[in-house]
Amino acid sequence: MAAEPSSPQGASRREPANVPGTRSKDPERRATFVLARAEKWLLPRMAARLPRAVLPDHLTAIGVLGSTLVALGYFLSTRDRHWLWLSNAGLIVNWFGDSLDGTLARVRKHERPRYGFYLDHLTDAYSTILVGLGLGFSPYMLLSVGLAIVIAYLVLSINVYLETHAFGVFRYGYGILGPTEARGVLFLLNVVALVTGPIPFSVRGVQFTAFDVAGAAAALGMGVLLMRRVVRNLRELARLEPPAGK
Repeated sequence: MAAEPSSPQGASRREPANVPGTRSKDPERRATFVLARAEKWLLPRMAARLPRAVLPDHLTAIGVLGSTLVALGYFLSTRDRHWLWLSNAGLIVNWFGDSLDGTLARVRKHERPRYGFYLDHLTDAYSTILVGLGLGFSPYMLLSVGLAIVIAYLVLSINVYLETHAFGVFRYGYGILGPTEARGVLFLLNVVALVTGPIPFSVRGVQFTAFDVAGAAAALGMGVLLMRRVVRNLRELARLEPPAGK
């Protein structure tokens, strides 16, 4: 899951340059999450040590494979909760591929900004939908809650793309949590699920689990973060482009 709408600096984000209808200047990139500085130091060093035969597109495919494994682990957890270890392995594989594809292109100076931007965000959407569906079809979360998380995350992503066009600034995430942190939280929740099980309860005859509560809280939190950014963005755009007569 790329979890974010976008990756930390040095990760797979390959921003567009000179795209028709957008600014001709490369967007400024900003990252504020907890692990952004560590990844900025680590990822270029990892990329520099990869075999020359490994290309950015190979890493993108590895990232997609990782998200597919995450979803598969959730699907199979209906049979045995220990399949959640496959989901956790998939999170690690997804981090490796998704974080290094754009970094490798930059380290080798083989950047294809428009191609990379398009492919990267397309595969991010695929991964988000697949992981959300996996959660929704697992015994740990209602499908409606999983889809709410997917919708909230995709809307956050759309807002990031709009900000990039409107302000020429590519903000990697929201607050201190980026995609790597989101993967870490999901990894820990999977471990908790392995230990405790779904923790079911019912409200007026409707069955829920503790993970439904966590998922609903996550979707609501993303909605709050979105509204804060939308209000701030509209205020800034109104200042830059005041209404007629002002």
